[in-house]
Amino acid sequence: MGLIGRLLDALFGGERNVIAETAEVFRVNAEAEATRDAEARAAALAQFAAEFAHPRRGRFDRAVDALNRLPRPAMALGTLALFAAAMAAPEWFAARMGALAHVPEPLWWLLGAVVSFYFGARHQAKAQEMQRALAAGLTRRAPPAWEGAGNPALEEWRAARAQGATR
Repeated sequence: MGLIGRLLDALFGGERNVIAETAEVFRVNAEAEATRDAEARAAALAQFAAEFAHPRRGRFDRAVDALNRLPRPAMALGTLALFAAAMAAPEWFAARMGALAHVPEPLWWLLGAVVSFYFGARHQAKAQEMQRALAAGLTRRAPPAWEGAGNPALEEWRAARAQGATR
């Protein structure tokens, strides 16, 4: 038992695992790699969140946003107004609709494209704004463990470099 015990202590004693340490020379530790990847992603999200956390919006940006909010309610209320006009003044309404019948088809296609792009761009902008808000909310967690801890190898290298510079 003495020889086997000393052999096992040499391999696994002192809170070491020589077999695992040797294997890590040839193969990456998957758990440590996953932890590093997760911390790198968290750091990238934190950087993006800090970049877009508090957008400084001036008067012009607020005015343009206010104007961008007008078309949808205007279109909805305009459609209801057309129904009211058709009931209140059928002759007036018929004259206007007759004039619309003379609009060429390519112009209708152009109008459809403009309206589609307007609402598509608005949807895209709002979706990106929501993603930024979600990213900012996700990164308000505790900082990764490596942020508070020093890097012993880096500190040793810096100390050796500083000693080399003073000689």
